[in-house]
Amino acid sequence: MSDVSAVEHLVQKHRELKAEIGKVIIGQEEVIEQILLSIYTGGHSLLIGVPGLAKTLMVNTIAQTLGLDFKRIQFTPDLMPSDILGSEVLDQNRNFKFIKGPVFANIILADEINRTPPKTQAALLEAMQERAVTIAGHRYKLELPYFVLATQNPIEQEGTYPLPEAQLDRFMFSINLGYPSIEEEIQVVKSTTTDASVNLETKFSADAIREVQQLIRRVPIADNVVDYTVRLVNSTRPKQEGASDFIKNYLDWGAGPRASQNLVLAAKAHAVVNGKFSPDIENVKAVSHGILRHRILKNYKAEAEGISVNHIIDELLK
Repeated sequence: MSDVSAVEHLVQKHRELKAEIGKVIIGQEEVIEQILLSIYTGGHSLLIGVPGLAKTLMVNTIAQTLGLDFKRIQFTPDLMPSDILGSEVLDQNRNFKFIKGPVFANIILADEINRTPPKTQAALLEAMQERAVTIAGHRYKLELPYFVLATQNPIEQEGTYPLPEAQLDRFMFSINLGYPSIEEEIQVVKSTTTDASVNLETKFSADAIREVQQLIRRVPIADNVVDYTVRLVNSTRPKQEGASDFIKNYLDWGAGPRASQNLVLAAKAHAVVNGKFSPDIENVKAVSHGILRHRILKNYKAEAEGISVNHIIDELLK
């Protein structure tokens, strides 16, 4: 199949996939779109929202429709690294045997990741970045495709450990979940308070997703779009020469090079699912909030004046 045909095929499959997910998840279309873009590009996503917004159900539904192996890890204050990675145990013959932890799956739902201390959060770092884990000096490869979709309650809530910047940077998207509209909530209540069950069809497979990831990387991108992307990321850095007064006033820290890489990949995926064969600047802008949101650090002045990260990104996009 040629790349042109592959793009047209993906557009159709993407529509079918969203329709299938829509059987269970009402609304939240932008959230689902961003999760799917991260899956098509091999990135991880962080879902931020108060309890009860169906974050877990959403990830479970997406895993089912993609036909991928799915494991859920509930992060708690007493969770240890070995609880997620696995550990070596002595078997009957007094030989060490490795028992795989729940991190060995295609899609990992790291539920309430900010409920667990940094030591356990960091255990996911190698898996997310290297697609492998090291236990007792032995390196174990994880099966591809591999995604971590983490959920997080807002930091203001009690008993949470903010994620370190190094781990935040490994998430391609940071996705904010809002409350449903009145109409959507009425639909949710109607559909979840009866005995009706939904049968989900599988629209992809592990092999198909790996092919989509390779296709996205082959999508050509014009030099001027790459130039715009790098300059956009560069403009978030207050200590950089030529930084605007607005950025110097409100930011302590800007985004690193991984933001530029993720913006280009996400823009390619955004273009492809919308039937375009090459991304333009509008595609970069469309994905910039989700990719920059968790990579720029506001200062005290921004907090005091109630300036949000989204507002800062809006200003940069102007």
